[in-house]
Amino acid sequence: MELQDLYATHGQFIDGAWRSGSEEACEMINPATEVPLGAIKPAGAAQVTEAIAAAYAARASMRAITAWNRSALLRRAAALIDERAEALGRLVALETGKPVRQAVGEAKASAESVDWFADEARRVFGLSYESRVKGDRYLVHMEPLGVVAAFVPWNFPLLLLARKMAPALAAGNTLVIRPSSEAAGTTMALIKCFEDAGFPKGSINLVIGRPAEITPTLMNDPRVAKVSFTGSVPIGRQIVEQSAATLKRVSMELGGHAPVIVHADADIDAFAALAAPGKFRNAGQVCASPTRFYVHESIADEVGAKLVAATRALRVGSPLDDATDLGPLTTRRRRDAIEKMVDDAVSGGARVLSGGARPRATERGYFFEPTWLTDLRSDAAVLNDEPFGPLGTLATFSTLDEVVAEANRLPFALAAYVFTRSLAKTHATVDRLEAGVIGVNTFVASTAETPFGGSKDSGFGREGGPHAIRDYLDTKFVNVAMPADAD
Repeated sequence: MELQDLYATHGQFIDGAWRSGSEEACEMINPATEVPLGAIKPAGAAQVTEAIAAAYAARASMRAITAWNRSALLRRAAALIDERAEALGRLVALETGKPVRQAVGEAKASAESVDWFADEARRVFGLSYESRVKGDRYLVHMEPLGVVAAFVPWNFPLLLLARKMAPALAAGNTLVIRPSSEAAGTTMALIKCFEDAGFPKGSINLVIGRPAEITPTLMNDPRVAKVSFTGSVPIGRQIVEQSAATLKRVSMELGGHAPVIVHADADIDAFAALAAPGKFRNAGQVCASPTRFYVHESIADEVGAKLVAATRALRVGSPLDDATDLGPLTTRRRRDAIEKMVDDAVSGGARVLSGGARPRATERGYFFEPTWLTDLRSDAAVLNDEPFGPLGTLATFSTLDEVVAEANRLPFALAAYVFTRSLAKTHATVDRLEAGVIGVNTFVASTAETPFGGSKDSGFGREGGPHAIRDYLDTKFVNVAMPADAD
């Protein structure tokens, strides 16, 4: 289905029915061409309240489904996502500018995540053990929380939503989803997979629109039991503050500013080959993106030269072209923010090793060259604020103490990366780094079966892996005291 049709005929998904929004239509812009993709009518506060009511009423339907049947529904949804991966990837490329090969990979990873939690639905175990009184029993049950509100940004509109929907539904909860408007059509197409899989009416609800209309309504409603949020640190703080009024449970996956430590014994060629695509995947719009690169002084010149050469070999172009490595940034404001960071760094004496400007060959679109900066002052914005774009920094270090202190200096603690051939250096570095996810000789930070999340200002809670479903469950203790004359 084309995006114009999705926007016009779908829009909001409330109580098992697709409908238009109630607010004035707004245009969706293709970030590669700056041409409108179509227009969508956003949801108003009244429709958000309808969605909450539908999700609240559907709790009984979800509780009536056995864990094995929930597993079967999720497995069916995963299969549909996988079957539609090419079409889903094209929607992601059109709406966000992500290169289509990466976007199809995201769709495939989303299917894997849903499939993983199809298994976890059948593995929600309780406990039964003897009480202090002979013949009595202590029972511990795990039960769904109820209505879950899921907030999802635009940089991974399929995967980030799948990682929230799958454990929530596996645990037997219902959902109200508020995605980013920049990826409205992509989100609708993903929800269609779950609808076609046969989930009960009202169990999944989608409201697309302005945060000012949607967020307060969700946060102020006591029927919403939990919020799962992925986004920026400032908005995450607001969500946590708003959750206090109704004591909602909250999971936060917030920003990062990942350090990369390249020890003197690292495989330089392997590192350079991984670092260029790893840094500039999705134009650097990845919360776990490596951003601050620290290279041992003894190999700094060789690493810098090979890293720049590998970066210049990347192809910037149309996200619909299979050969493209970097598409545009998703929004004009992201491109403007990156330009401002580069200007700030250069005005403070930094050197541009590669990139640093909009590509000359692209007259339209929110494109920016893959950029490396070095010789930065410690107060440069790019060293202190998450760049969230195609911008990396290079610096040298001489001792482990020095580089670990610098890596841990910021309040972010999401991801970090280490390159070394030494097991001793691996353990010595990993043990001291403050990060929820650490890659050693790799930039792969997340898979369906592994936990993903951070601490400090990067949030709390984990998505993926065997523990994620716990964030969507409540614990009930039952003390069974049997009468003396019981059969």
